[in-house]
Amino acid sequence: MSKRVRVVQFGVSHEHANGKLETLRSLKDEFEIVGVVDDRDSTSPRWPLRRPDSLVEGLPLLTEEQVWADRTIDAAFVEVTNCELIDMARRVLDHGLPMHLDKPGGESYEPFASLRKEAKARGLPLQMGYMFRANPAIQWLVEAVRKGWFGDVFEIEANMDHGYGDDDYRRYLGSFKAGILYNLCCHLADFVVSMIGEPVAASQSILTAPGSPAGSRDNCATTLEYANGALVHLRSCGRKVGNPRRRLRICGTLGWAELCPIERFDGQPLLVEAQFKESAGGIPAGPVQTLNFGSQGRNSNVDRYANQLRLFARQVRGEEKEPDDLCEHDLAVQRTILKMCGIA
Repeated sequence: MSKRVRVVQFGVSHEHANGKLETLRSLKDEFEIVGVVDDRDSTSPRWPLRRPDSLVEGLPLLTEEQVWADRTIDAAFVEVTNCELIDMARRVLDHGLPMHLDKPGGESYEPFASLRKEAKARGLPLQMGYMFRANPAIQWLVEAVRKGWFGDVFEIEANMDHGYGDDDYRRYLGSFKAGILYNLCCHLADFVVSMIGEPVAASQSILTAPGSPAGSRDNCATTLEYANGALVHLRSCGRKVGNPRRRLRICGTLGWAELCPIERFDGQPLLVEAQFKESAGGIPAGPVQTLNFGSQGRNSNVDRYANQLRLFARQVRGEEKEPDDLCEHDLAVQRTILKMCGIA
């Protein structure tokens, strides 16, 4: 059995913080949680406004100084509020710890770029918290695009709509220059860059949905333009009713594919519909095919983070090397996010 990675989590106020803690608790063969640095008294914008005490029940609450003094800690999870992520990550890097850094990478480029490049130069794994990187259906689609099975891709459409949240959440979105486009569509930008690279131009609509508090910026869209004439349309709105049915559609000169929903939490499999003009990847040409990618997570239980965190554990232990091109990919994603949000 491999050595368990001793980790500390900085913060419980990021939207993904509770999910990361739940997954860390469940992966007892991979991780030992040393403790949590509680950031709930921070005044930085966040949602929900305060996490319950039950979230950290049974875990030691540590100060930063206690973490830095403990030389047995192998890695850190950075789960503070969005606008504090890069400052916290910089302190983690300065102390020489590998880290899982939640998304996005800040509303400017240089602080993130400096951090990311230095982590690579020092040989310290830095895993970004873009949650679709371990989604088996999306990863298959990434590879299919790269291998040319769809021919020349001329359009990608994806959305990150949802129906959760309240007026406090909508006001929180308004704390970002591009609102929900920045906060949620960053996940979409991550796999779009993996598929077809960086856009040459972008336009955006940053709006407040009907019925939301003024300045919420919770109904947004962007169109990315590519040098070969391809277009990418990404959107997100926080006012959907019921199941948001997030979807991804890819169209190329040799075929198309659609994944809907992009992820699911009911234990049912991820299904991709695809149609090819010519046979590709063992898939026949002609009629629409339905491809089954199984349910997400560990042992067929739904968990969007489990496979990603297992990879991080292997990298920290030195069992698996961080891909050579990952740093440049992360930088390209950050540039794309800022461009699509109109803040670069």
